[in-house]
Amino acid sequence: MERSIKDSILNNKQYFGEKNYSQKSFLWENMTMGTCYYPEHWSEELWASDLERMKAAGISVIRIAEFAWSKIEPRESEYDFSFFDRFLELCLEKEIKVIFSTPTATPPAWLTEAHPEVLNARIDGVLYRHGSRKHYNYNSPVYQDYCRNIVTQSAMHYGPHPAVIGWQIDNELNCELRDFYSDADDAAFRIFLQEKYETLDALNAAWGNVFWNQTYTDWKEIHLPGLTPGKGVNPHMQLDYYRFIAESTFLFCKMQADILRSYCKPGDFITTNGMFPHIDNHRMTKECLDIYMFDSYPNFAFGLGSNPANEPLNDRWNSKTQNEVRSICPHYGIMEQQSGAGGWTTKMEGPAPRPGQLTLWAMQSVAHGADFISFFRWRTCTFGTEIYWHGILDYDNRDNRKLREVKDFYQKLQTLEPVCNADYVTSFGLLKDYDNVWDMEADIWHNRIASYSDNEIFAGAELSNLPYDVIYLQKDSTLSDLNSYPVLIYPHPVIMSQERADLLTAYVEQGGTLLIGCRSGLKNLNGICEMLPQPGLLHELTGTDIQDFTYASPAEEAVYADWNGTNIPMPVFHDILTPLPGTDVLARYADSYYKGEAALTKHRTGKGRVLHLGSAFSRDTLPMLLKYAGAISPFTELIEADGKDVELTLRRKNERTFLFVLNFQAAEVSYTLLTPMRALYTGEEVSGPQMLPAFGTAVYEVL
Repeated sequence: MERSIKDSILNNKQYFGEKNYSQKSFLWENMTMGTCYYPEHWSEELWASDLERMKAAGISVIRIAEFAWSKIEPRESEYDFSFFDRFLELCLEKEIKVIFSTPTATPPAWLTEAHPEVLNARIDGVLYRHGSRKHYNYNSPVYQDYCRNIVTQSAMHYGPHPAVIGWQIDNELNCELRDFYSDADDAAFRIFLQEKYETLDALNAAWGNVFWNQTYTDWKEIHLPGLTPGKGVNPHMQLDYYRFIAESTFLFCKMQADILRSYCKPGDFITTNGMFPHIDNHRMTKECLDIYMFDSYPNFAFGLGSNPANEPLNDRWNSKTQNEVRSICPHYGIMEQQSGAGGWTTKMEGPAPRPGQLTLWAMQSVAHGADFISFFRWRTCTFGTEIYWHGILDYDNRDNRKLREVKDFYQKLQTLEPVCNADYVTSFGLLKDYDNVWDMEADIWHNRIASYSDNEIFAGAELSNLPYDVIYLQKDSTLSDLNSYPVLIYPHPVIMSQERADLLTAYVEQGGTLLIGCRSGLKNLNGICEMLPQPGLLHELTGTDIQDFTYASPAEEAVYADWNGTNIPMPVFHDILTPLPGTDVLARYADSYYKGEAALTKHRTGKGRVLHLGSAFSRDTLPMLLKYAGAISPFTELIEADGKDVELTLRRKNERTFLFVLNFQAAEVSYTLLTPMRALYTGEEVSGPQMLPAFGTAVYEVL
């Protein structure tokens, strides 16, 4: 088995790995509205009226076929293209464009029954079975062969069709399952490690395997991270495991992308949708895709997703995720925009969008950089696990308030044509990297601190009208990726490499201001703690030494620092900073046994400076830090508005500036326009005091 898997992986790399056909430049020519449609769910008698009603509502693009393998290959090697042939001809007649999907997210029963080795498994080795979705694994040579075949057959047949304008690969890669424990993955993991480390001595050193007698003497002894007493999985092994999943996902996506590239019509795009764990979305987009798509479900923020508990921002937290999406693809699309209540028969119980929220959430996506909005879905399915995942239309198929709101949104979207392909305007940049993102999962100390700061930075920026970009440091990152941001925050880069430290130093030397927090520079790329003065490789750049540190004690009241007479919170963790010569102390701890010690410092390097905060970031401290660092709100001369009341964003293109004002509250809010603007929805010139209704939106062009 291992030999065939290795051969398969190497064949992928040889045949696909060196190719890079991505156009990297696909942009929507116009603001475009679409929906997700499943012709296999409905009687063919409904197709024509559905497409006509879509067209009347302003929908011009639909996505189809992501779960329809058996409609193309009902039995092994038996192909029937007639179903989608009929549908595509109808789309052509009704002037509806189509994004066709590869159906690899749901392998058919005939395949999983004949070849159970294509299935994913739980950590204890029990196979997942047919009956849901995403039940496959990426590394089965058998599944790879079947996927190549169905993608090739689909692309060859449907690719030339004039109604098809693009392709979606799979559906929501790493959704449902983002960990893989099949026999095929176990064998492929060893291949991945052999290629990375070459020798067992190198691997044993990288993983610190002398600890707890984990030393390996034969490659066959190495398995995927499994069940161990006390959850004591080797964290360095776990970190490589996440890298392995990312590599497997990438190769699976690239295999499909390169097949599609061979049959796409000129100008047709390739995409995939969703943003899920253990994927290097940046590499995947650069090397496989023409445009990246996100699935936007703001209602998850009301307790259905990862929104922090008791958090008043609620559905505004979706903007935090879209900041991440924009780092992958500045002008992205929304493949699934929430239009109704969300829920399965097995999980998730979500409320319906209130009147106005469908438009609000769609405009939230546009405000952050999306130029294509596709609502999920046209009509709620009457059977299956997702009978409570509601679409625009409900089971009865009658016109309703959601359809009326979609039509109204389209009218508004048409007025935003000048905004199409406009850039998002920011006050500062937030640095991240995949090594630290994945280390957070393997290290609860890292996770607790970094997750807290990540949420608080967003909340502080959102409430203070300080928009930001997320920038992922990658192998090919250069100074040009950073120097357009006068202020950068790298909250807790626990893992640090010399290359990144050098890049940060170059950024500061040319005049940038860098803010870092506690627990920085602690580990190398393998997740092993460096025997260096903390913050490790950043030691000289920060001009600080850390000889003592502690979690904030639950036995004490909250700890603060005195910054020029103002007490600033120092949450979660405390690095007690010792300033080196040439480093200024800006704030000192006001509490605990380290009272009077440095809590915030400033160190100049070249033309720039580094601010080192000895704790996690908080929403209260962030605006003070950014103001001191020189970050400027882009709204200061445009609008006077309370960040607690509305979200503000700017998009700019060719010297034209567009202001979005979004009200996420169930009450009317007021604000003041400080300069004349044109309200794009109406064309009216306005200035001065304005009112926005509950869940209302407004978009202005600055005159």
